Amino acid sequence: MKKSMVVVIAVLMLALLLAGCKQTEGTDEGQQTPEKVTIGGVEDLEGRKIAVQEGTTGDILATDIKDAKISRFKKAVDAGIELKNGKADAVILDEQPAKKIVENNPELMILKENFVKEDYAIGVRKGETELLDSINKTLERIKEDGTFQTFLDAYIPETGERKALPERTATNYDETIVMGTNAEFEPFEYIEGDQIVGFDVEVAKEIAADLKQNLKIENMNFDSLINALGSGKIDMIIAGMTVTEERKQSIDFSEPYYTSTQVIIIRKESLKQ
Repeated sequence: MKKSMVVVIAVLMLALLLAGCKQTEGTDEGQQTPEKVTIGGVEDLEGRKIAVQEGTTGDILATDIKDAKISRFKKAVDAGIELKNGKADAVILDEQPAKKIVENNPELMILKENFVKEDYAIGVRKGETELLDSINKTLERIKEDGTFQTFLDAYIPETGERKALPERTATNYDETIVMGTNAEFEPFEYIEGDQIVGFDVEVAKEIAADLKQNLKIENMNFDSLINALGSGKIDMIIAGMTVTEERKQSIDFSEPYYTSTQVIIIRKESLKQ
C-alpha cells in the first residue's frame, strides 16, 4: 500500500514538473502577449502612452485624449527619446521641431493627419502697450522689407537647403531688453555651440534694434516663461508660443508672426496599414 502511494505521488510530481517546463517554452501560459501598437490618427491615441513637452499645446491636446497616459518632459527631444525607446506610443509636438526629431531618428515618422493650425505670437506683460506697439511695428516692417523671408530661408526653408544670414553690424546701446525663451525648440530657438540661435532669436534682434536696445536672452523651462514675465525677470516671451484664451488671461500677445500645427510622431513599425 505504501509503495503504491509513493508511486502515485511520484507520477503526480513528474506531471507537474513537465507542465511547468512546457510553460517556459515560447510565450508563458497565463501571460498575455504584448499588444502591438498601431496608430493611424488621433482616434488611435485613446488610452495610449503619449509623450509631450510640458506646458506646450501638445500637452494641452494630449490631456483631452480619453484615458491617455501622459509623460511630460522639459525638452521636446526627450519626448522623442521616450518614443524611440518604446516607453511611449506617440509624441504630440509642433510641426517644425517634430521634423527635426524625425530627421535625427530615422525609425520615427510623422503622421500625415494634423491637428488644427495655431498662431505663434510674442508675449508681453499686461498693459505694456508701448512695447507691444513697437513689437507689432517691427513684425510689420520685417514682413514688408523681406527680412522675415530671409529668416525663413535660413531656418525653415521650403527647399530644405538653408541659406546663410547676412552679417549684423555690432551695436551697443544704453538699455537692454530681455527675451525669455526655451532653447529646446529647433529651428525657432536652440543651442549651437555656446550660443542660443534660431528663427525667434533673429526676430528678437530686430525688435531690440528698432527699440535701440541691446538684446539679452534668458533660457528657461517653457512652463516658467509666463511667471518670469509677470515677475519682471524678462520683458517679452519669444518661444514659439501659441496664442490661447487661457494664456491671454495672464499676458498680452502681439500680432501672430508664424502659423504652425501640432503633429503626431510615432515609430514607423506602429503605422496602421
